[in-house]
Amino acid sequence: MRVLVTGARGKVGSAAVGCLQARGHEVVATDRGTPVFEASEPGEPRYVQADLTDAGAAHHVVRGCDVVVHAAALPEPSQNVPHDVFANNLLAAFNVVEACVRGGVRRLVNVSSETVPGFIFAERPFLPAYCPVDEQHPTQPQDPYALAKLFGEQLCDAAVRRGDLTSVSVRPSWVQWEGSIERNLGPFVRDPSLPSITFWSYVDAYDLAELLALAAEASTPGHEVVYAAQPDNIGGRDLRAAMAVHYPDVPLRGLERFDAGGISIAKARELLGWDPRRSWRDYLDGQGRLRVPVPPSGRPTYPGPTPG
Repeated sequence: MRVLVTGARGKVGSAAVGCLQARGHEVVATDRGTPVFEASEPGEPRYVQADLTDAGAAHHVVRGCDVVVHAAALPEPSQNVPHDVFANNLLAAFNVVEACVRGGVRRLVNVSSETVPGFIFAERPFLPAYCPVDEQHPTQPQDPYALAKLFGEQLCDAAVRRGDLTSVSVRPSWVQWEGSIERNLGPFVRDPSLPSITFWSYVDAYDLAELLALAAEASTPGHEVVYAAQPDNIGGRDLRAAMAVHYPDVPLRGLERFDAGGISIAKARELLGWDPRRSWRDYLDGQGRLRVPVPPSGRPTYPGPTPG
């Protein structure tokens, strides 16, 4: 298939580009970064610079593609002013969805967020209704990032009602790769007493890329929402014991394993056949220090599937 990946220079988009190419798809990459006006490196996908908040740009890059993986976004609400986060993420999503409907795209994979239920960036803090969190959990976002992501999912709901487009929205947990995992997860590995509002959940960028590819290739009808997280939690905690210490008022439901994370991935497994196998242990030692090299590109570089 010809697949457009938006946000192709971000950590999610970069990993998705490599994974889709490894699976034999023709990939077109787009982002707001300046192109390199030189001969392409071997195997490098076609790149088009585009600001997706411009409707004309969105329609241009989407045209002629079979599938769109929409990963472009300002990735959290605290480092940009709120109206920029909301406007950028929602308008880009609207333009991409509209371009898919009008351009005859058959499949849209929308990268949403674990923040949609609202408790992660809440100004008035609250806790989830239960753990592990799943797709049935109530959504009560307060911040501009989570609100825009929720509205993006609703745009997909509306799109499949009015056209032949089908869609999957993927809600990734805290995305990690070689270049981020030591600074992000290392402290939790070294100090088992640290709390986590995501209940120590995270997702490997390359396992996430494989889920996005599976969603792109699948033929599920309508619009589905699935979570993406690793089966284990940061540091390999006994989740029941950690919850009893830090979040005793959050009801704990059945766990697949004692060191499970706080997000259920049962639906992604069942609906799309996703089987995430990587772990923080593949990157960090027992002291939370990186023990693998960072890709020379400075961005996630898909290494191929994990051994069966």
